[in-house]
Amino acid sequence: MKKMILRADDLGYSKAINLGISESVHNGLINNVGVMVNMPETENGLNLLKDTDVCLGLHTVICTGKPLSDPKLIPSITNFDGTFVHSKVYRSVNKDFVNLDEVVMEIEAQYQKFVQLVGRDPDYFEGHAVVSDNFIKGLKIVAKRHNLNFLDFALGPDSDSVPFKNIRLYSYMDSMNDNYDPYDTLRRAALAEHEDGYSMMVCHPGYLDNDILTHSSLTIPRTQEVAMLTNPQTRKWIDQNDISLIKYSDIK
Repeated sequence: MKKMILRADDLGYSKAINLGISESVHNGLINNVGVMVNMPETENGLNLLKDTDVCLGLHTVICTGKPLSDPKLIPSITNFDGTFVHSKVYRSVNKDFVNLDEVVMEIEAQYQKFVQLVGRDPDYFEGHAVVSDNFIKGLKIVAKRHNLNFLDFALGPDSDSVPFKNIRLYSYMDSMNDNYDPYDTLRRAALAEHEDGYSMMVCHPGYLDNDILTHSSLTIPRTQEVAMLTNPQTRKWIDQNDISLIKYSDIK
């Protein structure tokens, strides 16, 4: 039997995203969910999943919404209005402007908020994709401080896999590509052969509301992923191909 990870990111981003993730958990294939603890709808999202045994991770954010730290103490990653610097700014510059001490402060605040909301450490610990060496360094510092299961970034054309615990996870995330077909990505991930680990398909299922249409560059693919993840034919294909959808917490 082959094993693979199916993960949903962005719980808390908006009410519509929460509903899409909830649908993908309750009536679909998702059993790993990344939580954005700095967003106004985080508690709403967690309440939608409270009766499930889903694996919950901390999806650390420094590029959308507001920080949990005082913005005046972390000026390198915040705007004049107290919101986080947008992801497009990170993509538009060649120099890493993130101050390490500042980002560690905010990552620590988000870790503490997760523990407060969930009542335990996250099952896995990673970051909402921002190309910043200091952000990654900050995540590693906080992970080591609290002995967390850190899931590194897969950056660059030669970085298709990341270490996690004692194995490697091979990342499949095509939702930003033109003509995205989530069924094709799932098939490629599920059927791939990896001697030293497992495939990991990173999804962003959700419905669309004004918050997402205003603040996110990822829109229609979110709804496509909900449809794929909740399609009974997708479950049938998974079962027919003898594929086990595991949790991060299953990996020892």
